[in-house]
Amino acid sequence: MDFRKPLVILTGPTAVGKTALSLSLAKAINGEIISADSMQVYRHMDIGTAKLPEAERDGVPHHLIDCLSPEEPFSVAVFQQMAKEAIRDIYSRNRIPILVGGTGFYIQSVLYDIDFASEEEDDSYRKYLEQMVTDGKAAELYAELLRVDPDSADGIHVNNVKRVIRALEYYHFHQRPISEHNEEQKQRESAYNAAYFVLTRDREELYKRINQRVLEMISEGLEQEVRNLVALGYGGCTVAMQGLGYKQLLMHLRGEITLDEAIHRIQQETRHFAKRQLTWFRREKDPVWFDRTSLSEEDILRQMLAVLTQKEIFHAE
Repeated sequence: MDFRKPLVILTGPTAVGKTALSLSLAKAINGEIISADSMQVYRHMDIGTAKLPEAERDGVPHHLIDCLSPEEPFSVAVFQQMAKEAIRDIYSRNRIPILVGGTGFYIQSVLYDIDFASEEEDDSYRKYLEQMVTDGKAAELYAELLRVDPDSADGIHVNNVKRVIRALEYYHFHQRPISEHNEEQKQRESAYNAAYFVLTRDREELYKRINQRVLEMISEGLEQEVRNLVALGYGGCTVAMQGLGYKQLLMHLRGEITLDEAIHRIQQETRHFAKRQLTWFRREKDPVWFDRTSLSEEDILRQMLAVLTQKEIFHAE
């Protein structure tokens, strides 16, 4: 018998179809959802982050959504701390925490209880890097990452400033690449009795879903959401506004590109992001994969419950 506490992970690339399945899973196992997303934590950023409205959550408690203002820093270490607090809160109600989202490193930080203490004690270097982003020097940061840690840079888009900053910060404190550190962490024993589920789809189908989702975000008012954020004082000077969708529409609002070009760039960069997500998940230890191209939601849920029963995470009444 595994005496470690239970943890369920449901992940996969953007637009693969995690949300509906996560609700079904949570209701089936008396679970609560913790968002493993680097953007849904921010208030006022709803459409571009594909945040599920509270009215559509089917009564399932969600954590780490709408916790911070866009100017507040949010790193993997902060996520880990907040997620662990949420997990303890969920355990106090004898319920099962379910990490749901596509940010692989955030998930890994909780699963293997990675130690970020040294970086968190001194955040001056991170603030220096964030100021460089504010000053329009994100490309310079990426060039430095290419120099000190090309393996990490290969898996991080130049516009993903949060991950670029994280990788440079790690190198600054430890004088070795974070890519080496990540591989070591994957060899650690998990702090939990965990089940790690990854959803995938046929690539062409996934890319079509991504393109369509971007168009739906535009029709739902993403441009106005960005205008509202600018009116609140959250322009391009915040790391949060460098996120997918927000950065491109800010360029449009500044007159640098047309709306059609902004939409094209969002679609293209989101497809590239999904590809990198899948590469990350393929490197994880023993995840259980489900192909949503060929399996229905009911089939996947049934197989998930069988895995959870076998691992003694969930016991059907």
